[in-house]
Amino acid sequence: MGTAHYKVILAYNGSAFAGFQRQATERTVQAEFEAALGKMGWQGTHVLGAGRTDAGVHARGQVVSFHLNWDHTLEDLRNALNYYLPHDMAAQSVNEVPADFHPRYDAKMRHYRYQVYCQPVRDPLREESAWRVWPPAAVERMNTAAEDLIGSHDFRAFGSPMTEDGVTVREVFSAEWSGAGDTWQFDIAANAFLYHMVRRITFALVTIGQGEADLNLIAESLRSGELPLTGLAPAAGLVLEKVDY
Repeated sequence: MGTAHYKVILAYNGSAFAGFQRQATERTVQAEFEAALGKMGWQGTHVLGAGRTDAGVHARGQVVSFHLNWDHTLEDLRNALNYYLPHDMAAQSVNEVPADFHPRYDAKMRHYRYQVYCQPVRDPLREESAWRVWPPAAVERMNTAAEDLIGSHDFRAFGSPMTEDGVTVREVFSAEWSGAGDTWQFDIAANAFLYHMVRRITFALVTIGQGEADLNLIAESLRSGELPLTGLAPAAGLVLEKVDY
């Protein structure tokens, strides 16, 4: 087969990672993935990723691409990756893509999910993948406020661009809370996200749901460019679910 360009759907538990992007001294998803590829004869300098997830943030549908000289099947490539990857990472699927495919710049939509649970006492078995919220938040209030997120807006009140001169306008396609019992999840899809955008939005919506902020907080913050709250939902509850092309 020779050298080809491959796209991997990658899942990982972000708890022990300092984020996706490679860093000099910290354990990162990118560095671990590149180390696994290196054991398979990869000669590249870096892989490309769809999103730079933060420290502690998880992924079920991160997209990574790389060029590799591989003379076996796609299934063999997936299995070889999983043999060398650490236990908190796994290649879900492997496909061949055009040479100019870019997992970040070609993405049309990204889907994140944030999970919370409502309990007065912490649950050590759930803390790694959800934010414990107390008192409970009213899902009806959160969904009413979340409707104001839909559409194209300047989201500078909720996050910052990756570069100093980056734009802060993003288009949100959907934003909704759902669940049952004491467990709820917030699903949000957009063309792209700012740094900390989902976690800051989640914090604002939970604050609204708990009755500690007005229903118009989201709309007013989008208009003014300032969010009168300083909190940030913990990284542990956030998962990059899917990237669409």
